[in-house]
Amino acid sequence: MHSAIIKIHAVIEQLNQQAIVVDQQNKHSKSHKIIQENDIFSEKLFLTHSDMFHPYIIEVKNKTDELSRLLAANKNTLAHSRLLLIEQQISALRTALNSNSTLHKEPEQRLVAMKARRYKKAAQAVMQSSHNLHKKLNETFEFERRLIEMIQDRELQRQNANVKRSKQLSEEVLALHQRLGRCRQAISKLEREIAQAEKF
Repeated sequence: MHSAIIKIHAVIEQLNQQAIVVDQQNKHSKSHKIIQENDIFSEKLFLTHSDMFHPYIIEVKNKTDELSRLLAANKNTLAHSRLLLIEQQISALRTALNSNSTLHKEPEQRLVAMKARRYKKAAQAVMQSSHNLHKKLNETFEFERRLIEMIQDRELQRQNANVKRSKQLSEEVLALHQRLGRCRQAISKLEREIAQAEKF
């Protein structure tokens, strides 16, 4: 098991180097300011609250140190539970780091749209309509983000579930994907409405 700890530390260090680069990019990204109030991961998976990756890496490092202590004390059941959580956290970190640019794509588009809107003059009624549509769009984007988080959460649970629970989780994931599809249709509709409203 000692070799497993060494392997985990090596993976964490690799993720840490990637996190340093990505956090630095996000820090200088104007689009990141739009989503910087949001935690990257849910409370179910991490105790940490941050829009930067490095604090989450620190949490995994601390849990790995706990794992070492549990193994040294021959508390194998607790150690196994801790190891499963670490594996889930590492998997989630790897996925999120690799999809960081995708996470910022929508805020980037919104930032471009916001800059464009600064130079537009429109009637007050149109601007109010636009404002309401944008508010609704932001709420729908937040709903989309939560759905994606729920899907990821159930996918992580499914990795360690028994057959019956795995089947149930698969059904939940399918239902969530259907909701996500409807949510994205709503986003497309709102974007068209916004484009139409801002032509005037």
